[in-house]
Amino acid sequence: MRDVQNEKDHRMVPLKKVGIKDLNWPLKVLLKNNGYQSTVAHINCSVDLHREKRGIHMSRFIEVLNKMEMITPHVFEEILDDLIVTMEAKRAHLEIHFPYFVWKESPVTRKMSPLKVDCFVEAERSKTFSFKIGVKVPVHTLCPCSKEISDHGAHNQRAFVEIQVKTKKFIWFEDLVEIAERNASSPLYTLLKRPDEKFVTERAYENPKFVEDVARDVALELERDNRIAWYRVYVESMESIHNHNAFACVEKGDFILEG
Repeated sequence: MRDVQNEKDHRMVPLKKVGIKDLNWPLKVLLKNNGYQSTVAHINCSVDLHREKRGIHMSRFIEVLNKMEMITPHVFEEILDDLIVTMEAKRAHLEIHFPYFVWKESPVTRKMSPLKVDCFVEAERSKTFSFKIGVKVPVHTLCPCSKEISDHGAHNQRAFVEIQVKTKKFIWFEDLVEIAERNASSPLYTLLKRPDEKFVTERAYENPKFVEDVARDVALELERDNRIAWYRVYVESMESIHNHNAFACVEKGDFILEG
């Protein structure tokens, strides 16, 4: 059969990324407390294309991905190395997004329930191997200004903290979730009984934070973590009394710690 993709292209225009997108794929994620969790990942996968090649063989992406069962840096590096050889490319890129459930205990009644967190992994292989992970964690924020000017209560809302990191050492998704929750007005829980609701409400009231506060506090904790080489923090609040959202963003290198 004629191999049309492998024909020579005379326009001589190299392409940086050519691949497949929006592929759903079953995968396993290692748990910090042993074992693994099954999930369905959303995958984008690509390679560069030499200027003389007309196209790539899309089916080869699937053949290579068939070897991927578990999410680990080592597995990603092997997959990208395989893609470079199979596709005769100099650079390969793999990005996956997936839901991940963290089991949490309510603060007073100790009831267990799962909290959904959105996670992602992005890796690229060229002359070197680059690996980035991230989480998007739902949290609770309470407005310091509203608390200050109100005789009763303060407006509060659900928000999310998105953390992306490149690491020097292995770090668990759970570790990033804990960093996000620690620096919000309060964590969120799927299951709360009345004593838990009272605790969470009062905790947030005593710990008011703007999105700016959360972004800065998360960044400072990441800055001091010797496992992390680079980070980006994005915080967005789904405002409860405004017809818009509020957000704040900071990336490593945007500021320098003194002392």
